[in-house]
Amino acid sequence: METTYYTERESARSRAFEPIWTGVLDDVFKDVAPYYDRANVFATLGLLNPLRRGFLATLEVRPGEKVLDVCAGTNVIGIDLLAREPSLEVHAIDRSRAMQEVGARAAQARGMTIRSHIGDVHQLPFPDNHFDVVTLQFATRHLRAARVIAEIRRVLKPGGRFYHCDMLRPESRLVEHAYCAYLAACVGLVSWAFRSAPAALACRRYFVEAIRLFYSTEEFSQLLRAHGFTGVAGRPVLLGTVAYHRAVKPLS
Repeated sequence: METTYYTERESARSRAFEPIWTGVLDDVFKDVAPYYDRANVFATLGLLNPLRRGFLATLEVRPGEKVLDVCAGTNVIGIDLLAREPSLEVHAIDRSRAMQEVGARAAQARGMTIRSHIGDVHQLPFPDNHFDVVTLQFATRHLRAARVIAEIRRVLKPGGRFYHCDMLRPESRLVEHAYCAYLAACVGLVSWAFRSAPAALACRRYFVEAIRLFYSTEEFSQLLRAHGFTGVAGRPVLLGTVAYHRAVKPLS
């Protein structure tokens, strides 16, 4: 797929969502941080944990490797990886201090160390060729995707692996319409059930439109290839509403 397609799509996403990305989402995640994981389980009708287990099953980690979890939120992925392989050096970066505070408490309760960084994931504060593995899950639709992918490739070591999971735009227009209708109803119900603050309530329409302007499984695979990744594999689940991706930074 032509690079111009992605340039135009990223520009359209920025025009549509820049005010929310820069001015609202911090307040949203500060509000939802205490109940974020419970709300997502509720919103997915209990499917979130199986989806995460499916994503974790795609991750290959080796003893002593250095892992970066981008948009780490409440550190669910880092905690699960350390439970599997305690010798990992796990770093987490997220723009939301409130989310990372919840994640730090969860890791400490398990006796685990996750090195937390608060900052903009579009400009990762790490040197080139630094990590063996980078993960990013359930956040890319809120980001300037192309810029973040370029940064992830930069900080990966040659031969390093990138693992991605997110809600995507289904290939089928029928499924897309049904999915977006479900999301619109679900976001409203979750906001009511958890008594969300005004910032979260104001973003109800955004969470649906972010899917409409995002990528399908194959489009995201092509975006990874366009940024120089090899061995790209994308596996759609739940009729393409979610997908798991794996990609490798070339050795040279």
